[in-house]
Amino acid sequence: MNTTITALPGLKVGHWTDSQAATGVTVIICPERGCTAAASFLGPSPGTREGVLLFPDKRVEKIHALVFSGGSAMGLEAAAGVARYLFEKGVGHPTLKAAVPIVPAAVIYDYLVGEVAWPDADAGFQAAASATAAPVLQGLVGAGAGATCGKYLEPVPTGLGSALVRAGEVRVGALAVVNPLGDVYSPGGELLAGHGDRVAWLSARPRASENTTLLAVGLEAPLTKAEARMLANSAQTALARVVRPSHTPWDGDAAFVFSTGTGRPAPLGVLSLLVQEAVEQAVMAAV
Repeated sequence: MNTTITALPGLKVGHWTDSQAATGVTVIICPERGCTAAASFLGPSPGTREGVLLFPDKRVEKIHALVFSGGSAMGLEAAAGVARYLFEKGVGHPTLKAAVPIVPAAVIYDYLVGEVAWPDADAGFQAAASATAAPVLQGLVGAGAGATCGKYLEPVPTGLGSALVRAGEVRVGALAVVNPLGDVYSPGGELLAGHGDRVAWLSARPRASENTTLLAVGLEAPLTKAEARMLANSAQTALARVVRPSHTPWDGDAAFVFSTGTGRPAPLGVLSLLVQEAVEQAVMAAV
């Protein structure tokens, strides 16, 4: 039974992993018609590509893939390979001359483990070509290969996780790459990864731009971009329940919410609840 984000029809996930360098890229491929999407960015150091297109006031409504990558800002190169993969298949935003794929991306800083390396365009292409609707491979794989937490002391390995939740016929899936400065807890307060050392935290001198948790949340219920943005904010709220402290001045957390539009409409309150539950479970699955 598939209990990951790929249980939602039309969504596929592919990874490219360099285990030796402890880096990689993860691609979520949307149905060819695209997904309505929006995003929320909290913290001063997000590393993104085409994030501004996801603001509700921008004209482009749909994305065709979403890329999470290691390699810090250099890892954004992987998105070009995913775009090339989709372009060769004729998938993208229609223009007079050609379909142009809309492929937002976000990166984590994973140079604290492994080597100083990053997924390039070829790695992105390979990840896209490998994407399937099978249950998502989780752990130290893809964009989660070099993810860590607890970096106010020493980095503790985390990874990539995915989950699916439902209420009746309404389903929400999430995928998380967990790379925060803080520690990872269960919603009930159990330490899952990190140090749980408040004294050390109070005396820490963290470095900026080295900590980011990335969230992708998929829905079937139809959404407007404005509604997707509201749910992206809900996803960020859920992150604060399981990463402590979260959204610090040294983190660049990014949450993307997208809808295939193939399901029945559902109240935003119900969707918000499910989004938060899915995010919590995906983060816990990563560690």
